[in-house]
Amino acid sequence: MTVSDVKRDLHACMNGVASAAMRQSDDYRVNFGVELPRLERLADEIDASLAPDLWKESVRECRILALMIQRRDDFSEELCDVWIEQIHTAEIAQIASMYLFQYLDYAVDKSLEWIASDEEIKQICGFTTLWKIRERNILTVNNITANDNVNYNNDAEAFTSRTLEEIIDQAQSAVISDNLFVKKIAQRWTSISRHTTY
Repeated sequence: MTVSDVKRDLHACMNGVASAAMRQSDDYRVNFGVELPRLERLADEIDASLAPDLWKESVRECRILALMIQRRDDFSEELCDVWIEQIHTAEIAQIASMYLFQYLDYAVDKSLEWIASDEEIKQICGFTTLWKIRERNILTVNNITANDNVNYNNDAEAFTSRTLEEIIDQAQSAVISDNLFVKKIAQRWTSISRHTTY
């Protein structure tokens, strides 16, 4: 399957009403209004090697498919830095966190870097990625001290007390953001007590 084949399939799945609404509200040069479940099914038919070419397209669905099929073990920190600079909508930021960023070996460290940024897209990616990691890894933080050596890897992400405090401190600053998406995800984090079971 080529990028042209993918675009042809996307055009066949086009939702005109959703597409028109997105064009008015988001920064997409082209979009087909295709829903995530349908994109997930299409992603199953696309070879992962096509991810970089799909990402280069200024098409909403191509970008989403790239995030869905990108091999995590081939996604270097340097490439991650390039891709995040090319994210221009909150939707793609959230989808990137959901389908790719949360599974990266360096996800926690990179997300901590992003939430400290002044750039709203990076903040959305950082807070959302950390939240997704939290949802996947229900952990008790009470027994983890700042001096503990916690291994942040694909199978066992964890937040030390110090990391959790950093996230919540950054979230407390972010809740005053004018960006609704930043504010919403930051509010999730500020509602957490430092001594809650995760």
